[in-house]
Amino acid sequence: MKRVGLVLTEDYKLLSVAALLEVLETANKLVLEKGQTAPFAIAMYQLPTQLENGEVTFHGYTIQSIAEETGVLDVILLPAFTTNDIPATIGKNLAYIPWLQQQYRSGAEVASFCSGAFLFGASGLLNGKSATTHIDSCAAFARAFPEVKLKPNETVTADDRTFTSGGSTSLFHLIILLVQKYCGHEIAIQVAKLFAIDMDRYQQSYFGTFRPNYTHNDALVSSIQEKIEKRFHQIENLEEVLGDVPASRRNLVRRFKLATGIPPIEYLQNIRIETAKRHLEQSQLSVSEIIDKSGYTDPKSFRKVFQKVVGMKPLEYREKFKVR
Repeated sequence: MKRVGLVLTEDYKLLSVAALLEVLETANKLVLEKGQTAPFAIAMYQLPTQLENGEVTFHGYTIQSIAEETGVLDVILLPAFTTNDIPATIGKNLAYIPWLQQQYRSGAEVASFCSGAFLFGASGLLNGKSATTHIDSCAAFARAFPEVKLKPNETVTADDRTFTSGGSTSLFHLIILLVQKYCGHEIAIQVAKLFAIDMDRYQQSYFGTFRPNYTHNDALVSSIQEKIEKRFHQIENLEEVLGDVPASRRNLVRRFKLATGIPPIEYLQNIRIETAKRHLEQSQLSVSEIIDKSGYTDPKSFRKVFQKVVGMKPLEYREKFKVR
């Protein structure tokens, strides 16, 4: 039996916690029905200060304090957060980090779900390892934790004893992976069918929306962003945008990437692809017309970049996301 610790962090997302519990409890039930021992001993954990000011039980589980002697857990689960102010939320949860580090050093596996990766990243345990998070939070994650090998398009990552999942329903893919690891393929398939989980979805890129970062307070970079966003459909060469900027090309690209998380050419590509996605979702324009409106002159180049950024072909995207 594996000891699983589900951490009820400050600002945890109830849906994330409930989904994790449902899957683990279902796996236990299915194994018990076979006359075997339940695979997971589930426990809830919080900071002492949380327990002083809140509930001491959750869904029939007694919440335990991380300050108590609990021994080494087999798996620790970090749910998603409800807040958009991730730095503030990490500040509220800093007291978890020494406990997470000690548990990991002692042999525990640690898994984060969606934005829970930010607490995982803050612990330093992901440094040098692959990780993912919600596709729309990847740029912020990359800026905050440059030593982590971020895989923004991946639904799930597994690297040594660390596991992460992408946004929202990607949670199910990671928890199913853990069920498969500890309960076997047959139970994992049964759980996947009960929750209608597509076990073959490996990418989350087509769920993403490119949101330019303007919070860097670099006026020079902001001016370049503005030029790209206004003239993306006309730009033939980035020198049209960067040529009159009083800085060397190399330093400018470095400064732009430091501020926004991506280089100027990728920024231009993302603006163009977001434009194409909107037309595919909301208009009856042909792909050729959309290519022209997005600023591309070479259809082959457009399709290649679209596939790379979005994870599917333009017509597949239209079929999946067109507003009916």
